[in-house]
Amino acid sequence: MKVTTQNDDDVILRVQGGEKDAFGELVNAYMQPAYYSALALVGSHDDALDLSQQAFIRAYDSIRKFERGRSFFTWYYRILRNLCLNRIRDRASQARPLSSFENAVEVADAADDPAQATERSMLREKVREALGFLAPEEREIIVMKDFDGYTYAEIAELLECPLGTVMSRLYYARKHLKDLLEDVL
Repeated sequence: MKVTTQNDDDVILRVQGGEKDAFGELVNAYMQPAYYSALALVGSHDDALDLSQQAFIRAYDSIRKFERGRSFFTWYYRILRNLCLNRIRDRASQARPLSSFENAVEVADAADDPAQATERSMLREKVREALGFLAPEEREIIVMKDFDGYTYAEIAELLECPLGTVMSRLYYARKHLKDLLEDVL
């Protein structure tokens, strides 16, 4: 997914000019990636829906502060991420399973041998469980790179950190995930 679109600036200008309905275009454009980003952090379908909607409301309330030429999704993502991390802190639970994170692992092919399909299903569940035991920041960066397909540069922009930091965080997050899956692998 691209982090920005050229059309965003035009839509934002319309919203800043008082055209409230124009904000719906931004919501429609970024609703799905926002939901999956929140889901990757909090691990709950209901929380992800709630937090992504709250973040859109906060973005709308603060749209006058948005600086033209910047990426809307990067700006919005910061709001969403802060809400998610606050929710996690409030619940004091950083080891939540990601059982509802359906897109995290590829679904087995129906044409597979039943034994292979069962083995893949068990592996998917182990990976989901292991992802749930990662710190939110580790889970976030793995999901962004390996499941959502963001480039290192896009992740650096979204997380507002240097490219080297992204690479380092991803390395250590993957290493931690591998350690958690040691008995499976």
